[in-house]
Amino acid sequence: MKKLIRGAVVGLVAALTLSACGGGDSGDDNPLAGGGGDGGTVTVGGANFPESNLLGELYAQALEAKGVKVTRKFNIGAREVYYDQVVKGGISVMPEYNGALLTTSVEKNSTAATTAEINAALKAKLPADVEILNSAQAEDKDSVTVNPQTAAKYSLKSIADLKPVAKDLTIAGPSEFKTRQQGLVGLKSAYGLEFKKFQPFDAGAQATLVKLLTENKIQAADLFTTDPTIEQNKLVVLEDPKNVFSAQNVTPLVHKKSVNDTARTALNAVSAKLTTQDLLDMMKRIAIDKEDQEKVAEEWLKKSGLA
Repeated sequence: MKKLIRGAVVGLVAALTLSACGGGDSGDDNPLAGGGGDGGTVTVGGANFPESNLLGELYAQALEAKGVKVTRKFNIGAREVYYDQVVKGGISVMPEYNGALLTTSVEKNSTAATTAEINAALKAKLPADVEILNSAQAEDKDSVTVNPQTAAKYSLKSIADLKPVAKDLTIAGPSEFKTRQQGLVGLKSAYGLEFKKFQPFDAGAQATLVKLLTENKIQAADLFTTDPTIEQNKLVVLEDPKNVFSAQNVTPLVHKKSVNDTARTALNAVSAKLTTQDLLDMMKRIAIDKEDQEKVAEEWLKKSGLA
């Protein structure tokens, strides 16, 4: 997981552990069931973290505002789980992060770094049954983030500064971070980093990860740059001069036959309005103020003239 991103606002992200952050499911109990097509139901997915499900809710409500019938399938899992379902048509629309999508599922060794480069590569290499729609300005990157005591102890400002000390540090993140190019694989090849230990955490243990980081039981972590705990805990997002973590613009990934022109127009309208600051503000309301994502999404769409 996809940018980035990959400073944020205040708060504690305990809400990241709550399934309520994933929203509802108006279909059957199988999160990968569903389908859709022109004139039928469009199935909107969400991954295994709250921001993805919030984006899914934005897409779902924007589609419904244009008269499109929607089924929600949130909290599906990581990209390694849901990507093939989009290709096969079990999911019609999936909120994606373009850079992570490219290097995780499409071209693992890609060196594309900018939004334009990444989207060009995706359009050229995605399977014929799927396509990306317009990318938003909104971006949320993975990052190497350290606690303030570690940053001060080793004078850390950049990921490159970790090279002489990584062997003494424990880094944590989702299990897939270990094997992704935009993860430990890329950090080793680009910066020569080999950490003392990698501690995997699933999405439901995000609050525990942050707690251990602030307590210095782990020293570094892969955090999304729109994570509200970063500013709250004065965590330090290290600069990435070699662009291991590429552009991560929020971008709808769609199964071509499952969405019509009305749906495409509605989704592109969301991308045209959505900014990184919008994401920060909405995630603060969900993770810290404990508001329902349905309400947060509805209010943003109304404010943006999309509902």
